[in-house]
Amino acid sequence: MTSEPADREAAPRRVPPRTKRGERTRAALIAGAREVFERDGYLDARIADISKAAGAAAGSFYTYFDSKEEIFTAVVEEVQEEMLHPHVRARTGVTDPRALVEAANREYLLAYKRNARLMAVFEEVTQVNENFRALRLERNRAFIRRNAGMIRELQESGQASVDLDPLITAQALSVMVSRMAYMVFVQNQRIAFEKLVDTLTQLWVNALQVKSE
Repeated sequence: MTSEPADREAAPRRVPPRTKRGERTRAALIAGAREVFERDGYLDARIADISKAAGAAAGSFYTYFDSKEEIFTAVVEEVQEEMLHPHVRARTGVTDPRALVEAANREYLLAYKRNARLMAVFEEVTQVNENFRALRLERNRAFIRRNAGMIRELQESGQASVDLDPLITAQALSVMVSRMAYMVFVQNQRIAFEKLVDTLTQLWVNALQVKSE
């Protein structure tokens, strides 16, 4: 493992590339970084290996990123966009509340499964890096806000109990889903995928006192 020069750690974040070629190079570096992080872990990943995996010259890394921490943040941000899946009702056209909860859980679990190796690295890094710990908390808050919005919609349409605080309820149920995803897809607890989706969905439905159409 090599350490980054101090002046690079303190430098401001790079501006996005302004050319198509620059965009392609940056995207290739992010893809290469993901490959290396998943293979070697965060602590043992080297910028030289990331550049090699991206097919880029070693020095070009610093045209787009200031440090290993910054490019790992970019990798995580891409995955976060994939995993959030906001506005499930509007995108899917689903109106039945149980089916809506199931669709949201299924999308999240499938995304987690696809990204399980990176999620394992992310969990590892949050134990030793304060910045990534804060990023993890923000990712969790975004997931909770999304689910709180869905709960409010169900309450407003008379399909879920109005006695529940949407944000607190979303936090409790979201932690349950994300922790189960970690146990199944990272720690390899043997639970069939459909059984996992059905069980978590039923727990959501029971907690919200969902009224089906």
